[in-house]
Amino acid sequence: MKKVLLAAALLGASVSAQAVAPGGPGCGWGNLIFEGKSGMPVHLLATIVNGTSGNATFGMTSGTNGCDTNGALTYSGESLLSMNGVLEEVAQDMATGEGEALTALSVSIGVSGDDRAYFNSVMHENFASIFPRQDVSAGEVMQQITAVMQNDQKLAKYV
Repeated sequence: MKKVLLAAALLGASVSAQAVAPGGPGCGWGNLIFEGKSGMPVHLLATIVNGTSGNATFGMTSGTNGCDTNGALTYSGESLLSMNGVLEEVAQDMATGEGEALTALSVSIGVSGDDRAYFNSVMHENFASIFPRQDVSAGEVMQQITAVMQNDQKLAKYV
C-alpha cells in the first residue's frame, strides 16, 4: 500500500508541479485583470480566471492574450526525490532493477510504457554512478539520472 501511495504522490506531484509563467509572464485575462498586483490571493484569482475561461490555453495555442510558448518552462520547487522515503525506495528498486518506486520515477520523467523496462535496466546498470555514496542528495541523484539518460541513445529523448 505504501508503494501505491508513493506512486500516486509522484504522479500527482509531477502533474501538479507548477512551472513559472506557463505561456509567458503575462499570459491570459487573469494576468490582464490583476496586472501590477501581487500576493497569493491575487495570483490564485488570476489562475482561476485563466483556468475557468480557458483563455490562457487559447492564448498559448493562438499566440494571443499575451501568451508566448517559445521560452523554456522552469520549476522552483523541490525535487520529487526529496520527499521522505522516496529516495531510499528508488535506490532499493534501482539496485534490483525493478519496483514500483522506479516505475513511478520513470512515469514522472515521462518515459513511455514501451521504454520503461529498458529505463529500469539502464538505471540498474548505472546504479553505482547514480548513487556513488550513501549520503548522496536527491539533487545529485537527479543530476546523475539526467546525465545517464542524456548519454543513452534511447533515453536521451526524455531529457
